[in-house]
Amino acid sequence: MSLINRMLSRLGYERRDASDSYWANYAALRSGGTSPARAESVSTVYACVSAISETIATLPLVLYRRNSDDGRERAKDHPLYKVLHDTPNGTQTALEFREQMQAAVLLKGNAYAEIVRGYDGQVRELLPLHPDRVTVLVLENGRLGYEYVDTKGRVRRLLQDEVFHLRHRTDNGALGVSPIAAAREVVELALAERDHGNSTFRNGTRLSGLLKFPAKLNDGQRERIRQGWQSQYGGGANAGKTAILEEGVDYQTVSMTLEDAEWIASRQFSVEEVCRLFRVPPTIVGDLRHGNYSNSVEMSRQFVVLSLRRHLTMWEQAISRCLLTEAGQRIYFAEHSVEGLLRGDSLNRAQFYHYAIDDGWMDADEVRQLENLPKKELNADRNQTPQAPDAQTPPQGTGPATGKGNQDPVEQDAQGKAAGQRANAGAQ
Repeated sequence: MSLINRMLSRLGYERRDASDSYWANYAALRSGGTSPARAESVSTVYACVSAISETIATLPLVLYRRNSDDGRERAKDHPLYKVLHDTPNGTQTALEFREQMQAAVLLKGNAYAEIVRGYDGQVRELLPLHPDRVTVLVLENGRLGYEYVDTKGRVRRLLQDEVFHLRHRTDNGALGVSPIAAAREVVELALAERDHGNSTFRNGTRLSGLLKFPAKLNDGQRERIRQGWQSQYGGGANAGKTAILEEGVDYQTVSMTLEDAEWIASRQFSVEEVCRLFRVPPTIVGDLRHGNYSNSVEMSRQFVVLSLRRHLTMWEQAISRCLLTEAGQRIYFAEHSVEGLLRGDSLNRAQFYHYAIDDGWMDADEVRQLENLPKKELNADRNQTPQAPDAQTPPQGTGPATGKGNQDPVEQDAQGKAAGQRANAGAQ
């Protein structure tokens, strides 16, 4: 990598393969004045990124092995199971690693991790790479190559099989585009509204205006008046003070008030627009203007189905493509467990389990496992409804007046033996 390429990479630019006409020029990661760090200063952007990345990071990611009877079981003996479920490397937990990678996908469009394999070719570690230090190249054979600049300025070249690459929606199949880069004007508007409010309140909610003098002022008079006006009536500490004007000086406001500009309504609308970029329901990020008790559960379910499903599938398919061999893909697969997010309230779960047990496709032990309860030794007839006794058949202990229905079994056996002995004696 040349010195120019390194300098542009530090500034947020990446050099693409010159053979690809789409990426022939330098493409700015930080379009306009909106960088990922500046975009996250908008509370809605930060909340959306946190909601998606934190939720995905906390979901169990399990490596399964396919059985011969079309079933599955946890492949705890596979080295990749520990990497995905417990510790991907020596310094991070699985939650920290997956949260970092998912946030990079949402903010920068791409997330990279170097694959460290053992002597047997199985994945032993995943080391995250900073997206701003990675250059993606399209090689002559059509595969991807990666150039990574470490903190000391050294360049490392990695092949496609050595990098775990997650990407957002892509235009060329090689590099992802983040939501804030695809719709940067939406974030820039939210930033402008926030900065306008900060400036207004910093000046004591007094908007700009004009001081009109009957005579011309020289440079010294103009600077002295400006400093005196700012010290007496500028800033939040001077809010509410009454200006005293003399010698024909007139003050004329030239800016709209916050009410005229509908600043508050615009701020609320910006929350909805940013949520649209990340496909996150506004109630998830704390906008409860349209949320209530009846629809909050449904919006949480929509968050899983509409917001998280794409990213969960991205993780699972990337694991299969990058971390498993062709032979391993036929036996193993990774999957997130989202049952905990879809369970709903206690009443809905109880009705769901009741129907599942009655229909016969679940038993009580499976229900207890989903509810994080230990298994219990249950009989096969435990879940069946007991049958009512037949009215024509008298229950035990209520036989006829002869009293035979109340006889003890031992006594009945003794009487039977005595009757057999009398029958033998009569025959002799």
